[in-house]
Amino acid sequence: MSDRPQPVLRPWRVTVLCGGPSAEREVSLAGGRAVTAAIRSLGHAVTEADITPDDLSALDLPADLVFPVLHGRFGEDGQLQEILEQRGVAFVGCGSAASRIGIDKDASKRKWQAAGLPTAPWEIVTRGDWSPPDGLQPPVVVKPLAEGSSIGVSVCDTLESLQHTLHRAVSQYGRVMVERRLAGPELTVGVLGHAPLPVVQVRPATDFYDYAAKYQRNDTAYLLDPELDAATCQAVQQLAVRAFAALGCRDLSRIDFIVDQRAGPQLLEINTLPGFTDHSLLPKAAAHAGIPFPRLVEMLLEMAWARRTEAEKAPPHANGPVPPDRESRLFST
Repeated sequence: MSDRPQPVLRPWRVTVLCGGPSAEREVSLAGGRAVTAAIRSLGHAVTEADITPDDLSALDLPADLVFPVLHGRFGEDGQLQEILEQRGVAFVGCGSAASRIGIDKDASKRKWQAAGLPTAPWEIVTRGDWSPPDGLQPPVVVKPLAEGSSIGVSVCDTLESLQHTLHRAVSQYGRVMVERRLAGPELTVGVLGHAPLPVVQVRPATDFYDYAAKYQRNDTAYLLDPELDAATCQAVQQLAVRAFAALGCRDLSRIDFIVDQRAGPQLLEINTLPGFTDHSLLPKAAAHAGIPFPRLVEMLLEMAWARRTEAEKAPPHANGPVPPDRESRLFST
């Protein structure tokens, strides 16, 4: 008997949540429109709704499943996921615990380090007059701890530029990360269910892969057949799955790497709710694996439906996610 969730006799009612209060609001709205169109093409009843911490009325809509397409604060940091869990709503994506860790670059890197996974050296800074230790001299990258899409990221090649950047970044964000700048190809690997998607090599025309390169420019190259040997690609895919599991993720995430010239593949960060726009890399990788966008959306809905079905079968007070080995059999790439 197949483990694939059996379809209900009527279309699912799906609420797509997008917008939100974060700096990535416009990206979220664009992704929400794309996901809504895909769900409608699949024959399901879908409602697209903006949601913010001050307006949760979208959660009162009758729905069998919720598909969040939000990024950054509130949407990707576990707040929304915790609200959905408390309401007993079946939804696509990571749960609240994994989302809280994934949005925090320091917390996720600590988890990876504890699991023995390679990640670039870093320090957390809370004041602008910080001086780097001997092992972390420029060139370095300054990053806000809980922003996505490279928002607020700066590359500092000198101590003077680092101190100037830190004063501004700490004033704006409070706590920031100073991470060693690595030299080598930048890669990203999507994880779907618990299986890796093809490796994508990112080659920006600018100095680094910033917000404009991700969403506004058309000269960023995305190599779906990376200029790397097969062994390196396979190693990066395996690391992505291990990084995903170390944070307790489910359904989907996208993990970013640099293959450093000296240290080899190094984990940078994870996106537990990656984008769904026409610039977004997880859908590009899925398409390269033979999974068109509507099917990708359908697979994610099926995973959420499987959890809902399991929860309905469970005895009272029994909680917990669908076992990873079961989820991984829901599809094949």
